[in-house]
Amino acid sequence: MKKIITFMLLGSLSTALLAYSDMDMDGVDDSVDKCPNTPLTDLVDINGCTKKVIKVSKTTAATAHFDIVVGANYAGSNFVTTPATDTYSTSLQLDYYYKDFSLQASTSYYTTDSDGYNENGMNDSFVGGAYNFHPLKALTLRVGMGALLPTYDTSLNNNNTDYVGSLNASYMFGKANIFGGYVFTKVNDDDVVLSLHGGAQTQNILYKDTNAYSAGLGYYLTNKLYVSGAYNQTESIYKSVEDAKTVSGYAYYSIDKNWFMNLSYAYGLSDSASDHAASIKLGYYF
Repeated sequence: MKKIITFMLLGSLSTALLAYSDMDMDGVDDSVDKCPNTPLTDLVDINGCTKKVIKVSKTTAATAHFDIVVGANYAGSNFVTTPATDTYSTSLQLDYYYKDFSLQASTSYYTTDSDGYNENGMNDSFVGGAYNFHPLKALTLRVGMGALLPTYDTSLNNNNTDYVGSLNASYMFGKANIFGGYVFTKVNDDDVVLSLHGGAQTQNILYKDTNAYSAGLGYYLTNKLYVSGAYNQTESIYKSVEDAKTVSGYAYYSIDKNWFMNLSYAYGLSDSASDHAASIKLGYYF
């Protein structure tokens, strides 16, 4: 969650650069991948990312399952007052499912490139769980909770465990679904005061809890291919920075009974969002 901090120091901590990269619009930085465009009636991980398009039978629902997912991600920004920045990351995700209950652990490694500057290392890692409720046949509600573990190595030494809670809903009608989600992140990082220009100036970095919202529509083109689009809005973890707003597209394809993949793209509507962000993921379900 904190990789942007080091880069901010190089840019004299301008207001524009205080905006962080959140390609998934989940209320946290790129350390955790959420998939707000995914139908909750599919077999999903705790963040809503589709694992397998299935019709859940009594036998399937009573059996424990696992999956492993690897991904490649990109986020690019070109703010007016700072150099263009490209961030690449690779991710690893493990999931466990039993009936309507699921557990997840994920981590990622990033590389940031800019004019005369580069940085790489681990992002924060995520562990959590979720439970699906079915108040109506066509309606699914999912409640999730988790923790962002401070595996990112920040020179500010202020990285602490953050906590995430989420509520998502999906309503199916035929081959289409309408969905929405809310994510709250309890940010526990310590505020810091930086000394600039040999102590002539100081800069306060103040953190705050965040709220994120998403809503959209999806459609099953075939029993193996699902696509969707969504609008997303996320508060910044930094005080006095505007919300990041994006529109995003998502596609999921079931290759066979075990293998699946998904693609996502987000376009930034606000100055605080990444201009462009994309990801591709490949998973194995068993």
